[in-house]
Amino acid sequence: MGTPPLGFGIIGAGTISTLHAKAIAQLTGARLVGVASRSLENARKVADPHGAFATAETAVLLARPDLHVVCVTTPSGAHLEPALAAIRAGKHVVIEKPIEITPARADRILDAADRAKVLVAPVFQGRFGDGARTVKAALDAGRLGRLVLASAYVKWHRTAQYYTGYRGSLVLDGGGAVINQAIHGLDLLQWFAGLPAEVFAWKTRRVHTGIEAEDTAVAALKFPSGALGAFEASTALWPGWSRRIELCGEHGSVSLEDDRIARWEFREARPGDDAIRAGGANALGSGASDPKAISVEGHRRQLQDLVDALSAGRAPLLDGREGRKAVALVHAIYQSADTGKPMQL
Repeated sequence: MGTPPLGFGIIGAGTISTLHAKAIAQLTGARLVGVASRSLENARKVADPHGAFATAETAVLLARPDLHVVCVTTPSGAHLEPALAAIRAGKHVVIEKPIEITPARADRILDAADRAKVLVAPVFQGRFGDGARTVKAALDAGRLGRLVLASAYVKWHRTAQYYTGYRGSLVLDGGGAVINQAIHGLDLLQWFAGLPAEVFAWKTRRVHTGIEAEDTAVAALKFPSGALGAFEASTALWPGWSRRIELCGEHGSVSLEDDRIARWEFREARPGDDAIRAGGANALGSGASDPKAISVEGHRRQLQDLVDALSAGRAPLLDGREGRKAVALVHAIYQSADTGKPMQL
C-alpha cells in the first residue's frame, strides 16, 4: 500500500502562497490538503487549481486529521499567530522568510515548537541551489584558507506599485529592503562565513519615500574569525542586478551571482574546477527586477527535503534555529542604523 502522502496546508493567500502550492504539487510523498485565508475568494484562487479545499477559518484547516505540515505565507509581521496556532494543533510548520520580524517573536515560535516536538522550517531556498552548495562544500573543505573578506550585495529594483498595502511597513513587513529582499543574501553569507560578531549600519529612503521602512542600507561587518565584510541592499535602483556574494581568502576567492558561480579561483587547482567555472543554468531564478521571476524550484527542493526528513525521522537540512540567525543579523543592522552605534551579535 505504501506510506500515505503528507498533507500540506497553507495559511495566507498572497502572491507567495501560489509558489508554495505549485511546489507542493511537485513533491514526492506529499499533497496540498487546503488553504486558509481571511478572504475565502483568495483562498479558492490558490486551492482550486490543485483540487484542495478552501476556508476562511484557520481553525477549520488545522482541525483536519490529514493535515501534517502548515506553510505560513502571511505578511512577515503576522507569522507569529498562525504559526503558534499550527504548533498547538500538533502540525509541523514551514514559514516564509523571515520566521518573524524580531528575534523575540521568532523565539516564541521556536520555543513553542520545541515543547510540542514539531519542526519549524524557515524558507531560505537559496541554500538548496547547486551553486550555493558547491561554494559551501569548498569552504567546509578549507579551499579558501583563512577568510579575509566576506560580503553580500543585493541591488534590486521594485516599482512604486510594489509598495502598496503592507509592504514597507514596520509592523507587518518588519522593515524594507533588508528584511524583505536582502535577507536571503544575508542568510547565505552567514551560512558561508558564520554569523558576524559585530555590525555597523546606515539606512535611508532614496526613492520609495512614501514607505515607513528603508529602501537602501549598507553595513560594515566583522566576523568571529577576524574576517571583515560589506553589505549593500536596495530596492530603489534600476534595473536590478543579480544578488552577489563574494568570499575572498588566503588560498582562493569565489563569487556567487544568484545561484551561478561567477568566479572560482584558487591557488591550487583541483580536478573539476574547469567544469565548475563553465557553470550551468541558475535553476532558482532571480528576483532582482521582478519578485514573480523567482522559480518554484528552490521551494520544491526545500520542501522535498522536509518531506524526506519527516519520512526518514531525521532533521531537515535547514531548521528554525538556523533560520533565526538571519533574523538576528537583520535586527542588529536595524538597531545599528537606528542608534548610530555598532551592534554585537
